Amino acid sequence: MEFFTKNIFADKVFYHVYPLGLGNCPKNNDYHQEAGNFFEIFAGDLDRIRKLGCNAIYFGPIFESCRHGYDTLDYYYVDRRLGNNQEFKNFCQIAHEKGFSIVLDGVFNHTGREFFAFKDLQNNGRNSQYKDWYLNINFDRQSNYGDCFDYDGWAGCKDLVKLNLLNNDVQKHIFGAVKFWIEEFKIDGLRLDAADVIDGIFLEKLGSFCRNLKNDFWLMGEVVHGDYNEWCNAEKIDSVTNYQLYSALYSSVDNSNFYELSFNLNREFGSKDGLYKYAPLYNFLDNHDVNRVASVIKNPEKQLYMIYALLFAVPGIPSIYYGSEYGLFGKRGQWDDYELRPSLPPFSETPDFLKPSQDFSFLSEAISCFAELRKNSAALKYGNYMEEYITNQQFVFSRNYKDEQVLIICNSDEKKVFVKLNVPSDSEYEDMLSHEKYSGESLKNFATGSCDIRFLKRIK
Repeated sequence: MEFFTKNIFADKVFYHVYPLGLGNCPKNNDYHQEAGNFFEIFAGDLDRIRKLGCNAIYFGPIFESCRHGYDTLDYYYVDRRLGNNQEFKNFCQIAHEKGFSIVLDGVFNHTGREFFAFKDLQNNGRNSQYKDWYLNINFDRQSNYGDCFDYDGWAGCKDLVKLNLLNNDVQKHIFGAVKFWIEEFKIDGLRLDAADVIDGIFLEKLGSFCRNLKNDFWLMGEVVHGDYNEWCNAEKIDSVTNYQLYSALYSSVDNSNFYELSFNLNREFGSKDGLYKYAPLYNFLDNHDVNRVASVIKNPEKQLYMIYALLFAVPGIPSIYYGSEYGLFGKRGQWDDYELRPSLPPFSETPDFLKPSQDFSFLSEAISCFAELRKNSAALKYGNYMEEYITNQQFVFSRNYKDEQVLIICNSDEKKVFVKLNVPSDSEYEDMLSHEKYSGESLKNFATGSCDIRFLKRIK
């Protein structure tokens, strides 16, 4: 298979939101409360997010669910804790007018136990018309919930009941929902939850179905382990979550070991043997399932600037998880992920245990600058990757697209050091941030600043 190289989203910078958490919604859905006003309030934050440099929003689950959104109750109605269909439709119109693309979480691998097909199965057992909607229904033993049958749950979680995605009626129901989302809300893409365990035949059919409805529709899959070629190709989906790279982006800086990042970048994007060099992968530093980056590095006040710069410098599509632009803390709990998915202003006050101890007011402005660099550079959006220089604490690589080249020079040491670059003596480069110019001759033994990262664009 060949990669499905689709550049329609290569120019995106995502803002990732977990709505049920940000909106301070009740942990459990009582199915009776009046519609919330999340989308109306969140619309007021769009200008700030646009200023941050983001032009796409990825919403975690927004459809009616039992608790956390990944236990779907109804694919056709917005979760009442957040609002209703009309309010979301209004929001999408506003967001599109402001230049945002909208991507929703497509939770198709499983449903909650309150989903209508599962309720019918509970009530009618072997006589249920939906007994083939779920995987491995076994009427010879009870589930741990006391049902008269057993079934498969995602990763053993019995509150997340695995759908039989090869069943024609299941596909008809899901594809009908996707068609409704595209036509009613004008969404631009889907992030497919648990894509790494979804049957490939279903992904092929979904990809074909979506592109027939909207040619530039974007499909990105949650893939934690495996060869991304299995998912990211012309027959299936366009991109996957780049879990192979995310921790290297910060740990290479935190542990003074750029060889870790170098290894991963060469493996994924190296000009000769890169496994995914044509794939626009979805890059992140943290999300709703992993610890906030500010919580896991030793010196966030000094290191976050370089780490976020790297997020925008490497190949792929960068994503900012809501609140992390403020250096927000947050770690997974023993029994829940609430600390990773908190409510924040304007929905509520930031919990004290999440607040950073340092002042990270610089970070939002820095992210905005990096996003602007990427916006104005074809090499940073589309260019290939080539390593130029590497030591434990110094790392130089280039992004190249047609006649544009950008050198990224990193020094994680707290003292100034020299790096030797193999560039033509008669060339000339301009610092994309400071606009200072450098001759090729001066770059052959270039003095870096302490804890410094530079974006140098070749201008001659």
